[in-house]
Amino acid sequence: MAASYNAKEEDGHLSGSSGLGGTAIRTRKPDNTAFKQQRLPAWQPILTAGTVLPAFFVIGLIFIPIGIGLFVTSNNIKEIEIEYTGTERSSPCFNCSQNFSWNSTTPCKCVLSFFLDQPFESNVFMYYGLSNFYQNHRRYVKSRDDSQLNGDLNSLKDPSKECEPYRFNEKPIAPCGAIANSMFNDTLDLFYIDPNGTKNPIPLIKKGIAWWTDKHVKFRNPAGSNLTAVFRDTAKPVNWLKPVYELDTDSENNGFINEDFIVWMRTAALPTFRKLYRIIQKKNNMTPTLPRGNYTLEVTYNYPVRSFEGRKRMILSTISWMGGKNPFLGIAYITVGSICFFLGVVLLFIHHKYGNRNNSSDISN
Repeated sequence: MAASYNAKEEDGHLSGSSGLGGTAIRTRKPDNTAFKQQRLPAWQPILTAGTVLPAFFVIGLIFIPIGIGLFVTSNNIKEIEIEYTGTERSSPCFNCSQNFSWNSTTPCKCVLSFFLDQPFESNVFMYYGLSNFYQNHRRYVKSRDDSQLNGDLNSLKDPSKECEPYRFNEKPIAPCGAIANSMFNDTLDLFYIDPNGTKNPIPLIKKGIAWWTDKHVKFRNPAGSNLTAVFRDTAKPVNWLKPVYELDTDSENNGFINEDFIVWMRTAALPTFRKLYRIIQKKNNMTPTLPRGNYTLEVTYNYPVRSFEGRKRMILSTISWMGGKNPFLGIAYITVGSICFFLGVVLLFIHHKYGNRNNSSDISN
């Protein structure tokens, strides 16, 4: 017997059968709609030699020049690194690295000499770099109170529990948390030694090193003109040498809006990182910002790194339109472009050698 077709059965309704109360029994079959039956219009590209080969060649011809431009631009950026961890006995900072700890009250100073073999023409950016310091640890990243850093008085008196164990030290700690407690506090001073042997200090600008949004939105001092009175009932972080309201004599760079503090609070993603410390601005177009010659770096060694086997360094670098020195992006573009161009040549050869043969066999068949 031929079965009769019923549209309602196709849609999931069974004809001639009903449950209690006369209600129709539904099946688990999806509704007969274009969406549920996957009948929506679709487009699927047909890959042929006429579309694939030009795509490979175009990608190669675009990526290779871009990569060369990025690589050349990165190589034109001048950069020098001076490590001053002091792990080697020959290092001027060896005694400081061996004897200084967080509990030390007397700062240790060391002087490193270096030679700049080529002048730095444009603005120069001074960074400090740390290695083997995991600022990306989950508990470390969470150990802060953003409400307190934004100037909230209630959070100043009662910091967030995320700051434990750096939340209270008899009084509430301001700023609280592990990030603030481990703030980098070495002092770096740069001097140029002219041909006569005279020691000339290089002016270092400490404002303008933090992100604008951090300086004016995320970080604010509590209300009050006298920061000493505002932070009177708080304690400094355990590892700090002085309280937060004594970070700078400039009222626009003191307290929670101190730019060195703000830069440190923006945690790094990798264990080896650098953070902007100072800016050396170009004075005029006639003389380079840092001329070729001898320099000395005077370090006030306040930040011990032996406990986590870390290393410290100072970096002087210029920048370009693409930022700092980073040859990886240019190499990546050149590599991808070269692979695409090579594959295009190989596929063109295969198509030229075997494509006509397949067409001839199809015609004969």
